[in-house]
Amino acid sequence: MAEHSLEALIEALRRLPGVGVKSAQRMAFHLLQHDREGAQKLSAALQAAVQGVHHCARCHTFTEATLCSTCLDGTREARQLLVVETPADQAAMERTGSYRGLYFVLMGRLRPLDGVGVGDIGVQALLERASDGVVQEVILATGFTAEGEATAHVLAQALKARGLSVTRLARGVPAGSELEYVDLSTLAHALSDRH
Repeated sequence: MAEHSLEALIEALRRLPGVGVKSAQRMAFHLLQHDREGAQKLSAALQAAVQGVHHCARCHTFTEATLCSTCLDGTREARQLLVVETPADQAAMERTGSYRGLYFVLMGRLRPLDGVGVGDIGVQALLERASDGVVQEVILATGFTAEGEATAHVLAQALKARGLSVTRLARGVPAGSELEYVDLSTLAHALSDRH
């Protein structure tokens, strides 16, 4: 029975992104051998999050309330709506401290090869949210992968058709980098998007 429980723990840990068999084994052995109290805390925190965290009714990020703290913050710029793919992307934008508008989290991006289309990522909810009469600019901050670019293109067309101003997050050379080490695509985009 103990072997089954250990294997189940390893398989559960493997569900995490970037965790293979060896990493999952190391984590499982560490928790069971050196940190059983930590394992109990991890278990309790995971159970509480699964039961208590859901999507914000307005922006779709994770929250324990009906509306998240960002949507409830009256000091945010309600005329700007920044569209991201995931709550992790929203958290990254918040850490910059440079954006004071509101968000909309798509919970994914278009992936036609995997059968993920417009109806699967909340596009209709975004269009309704952006057409509330308050939002004036929608900033598309999807990833710069082929799928992220396709998602941004589809969203831009739909939002512009509703008369909204649509902008795209800029791309360019990372701060502190040397040009000779930057990939050619990034250099080309940085040159064409210069200001």
